[in-house]
Amino acid sequence: MFKKVLIANRGEIALRVIRTCKRMGITTVAVYSEADVRSLHVQEADEAIAIGGYTPRESYLVMEKILDAAKKTGAEAIHPGYGFLSENSHFAQAVVDAGMVFIGPSPHAIELLGDKTAARALAEQAHVPFAAGSTGAVSSLEEVREYATNIGYPVILKAAAGGGGKGMRVVDREEDLADALRSAQGEALTAFNDDRVFIEKYIVYPRHIEIQIIGDAHGNVLYFPERECSIQRRHQKVIEESPSSAVTPEIRRAMGEAASRLVMAAGYQNAGTIEFLLDASGKFYFMEVNTRLQVEHPVTEAVTGVDLVEQQLRVAAGETLEIRQEDLVPHGHAIECRICAEDVYNGFFPDTGVVSYLSQPQGDHVRNDSALYVGFECSVHYDPMVAKLIVWGEDRNQAIERSLEALDHYHMAGFNTTIPFCRQVINSEPFRSGNYSTFYVQEHWHSEVPAEVQSLIAAAGTYARHSLVNRRKPVFPQASRWKA
Repeated sequence: MFKKVLIANRGEIALRVIRTCKRMGITTVAVYSEADVRSLHVQEADEAIAIGGYTPRESYLVMEKILDAAKKTGAEAIHPGYGFLSENSHFAQAVVDAGMVFIGPSPHAIELLGDKTAARALAEQAHVPFAAGSTGAVSSLEEVREYATNIGYPVILKAAAGGGGKGMRVVDREEDLADALRSAQGEALTAFNDDRVFIEKYIVYPRHIEIQIIGDAHGNVLYFPERECSIQRRHQKVIEESPSSAVTPEIRRAMGEAASRLVMAAGYQNAGTIEFLLDASGKFYFMEVNTRLQVEHPVTEAVTGVDLVEQQLRVAAGETLEIRQEDLVPHGHAIECRICAEDVYNGFFPDTGVVSYLSQPQGDHVRNDSALYVGFECSVHYDPMVAKLIVWGEDRNQAIERSLEALDHYHMAGFNTTIPFCRQVINSEPFRSGNYSTFYVQEHWHSEVPAEVQSLIAAAGTYARHSLVNRRKPVFPQASRWKA
């Protein structure tokens, strides 16, 4: 096993990796930008190296700075977390070339599965079902029009080189194809420096279901119980749960086996996630592969008892997976709420500010993966997700009730968050019944600030907005600093 690991990331995921490394007796090295000098991951790591700059392009995205920090500290391996360089095959290769271990799949697997068109081609070879459409990229309007005519409207154009809703356009009729193609290609070029897009049949009212896998260097691949990720805004997840209320044991097995076939065809090692769309009839369609650890991995850990970061480390060190497939059955139910610095009553617009008060929920079945502390500054430089709340129950109803209770005990002031959105969703009839889709926000989210909160905000001002809109009582800032 490694003696020293550098974490090429920040915030809650860096803290998450540090926690497992400490338990395993592995020394940790943190890197940090000028904006993160006082961050918790810097304090919790055994060593910390400044890599300068305020923005990701000046710090966490600069391969040379990460590699130099690893060499200076004698790190044997680099854990990329998620985001930043985690799915960059060039970075993975640079780590290997520098004589260190990249804690993730091989550069070849990242390149093969990270490109959506290449992944669709491999899925076809591995007999993994996917929505009708182009296997490769399309460039001309004539080509797009021909595909759309053959598969029928609605169709969706997607960027080949990335996700997160960038370079994605849904088209309901032929006269909108030209504008959609032009805008999808333009957005893809801006976001990924690659204007390639492909076209596929748009699945109406789907469920977003994903399968966690992990493979070792000895030919073993395991698949875990599914995660439901259908509660999204701007094609980005906010609430996840495991298992899914829409997935039967038969569908779970079929999805898991399909996911395993795909990654085995790619010679995949370490953790990854295969994302599918599930329609109302129970048919599922391959969407994409995330060649890294997912933000929502804690719900899988909660229902299986498996520490996925530990497994990543063991696999990267060359160990054989000791878990058996038959042991990976869901025990109980888990729900994760992403706590993002966003104004849910203003189109989920990102918010900024400094945490002036913080009290996070506690309990035997509550887990906080958080970068927050009193004095934490949420800036414009980084992703607005600042924490995750994970709650487990013996069944789905208990997990729902415990989640609502935990959200009611999440007290924070300083900026607006997604807490009120999470509470309304989890307490809603569609969610409670398990009868919802990726269209939940469009159909069920009411973004008006409640009348009783409006009157209090008018009377109390800005400070009240940050506390009351988040359904928290106004409190006086405390000088003490919360630790992860």
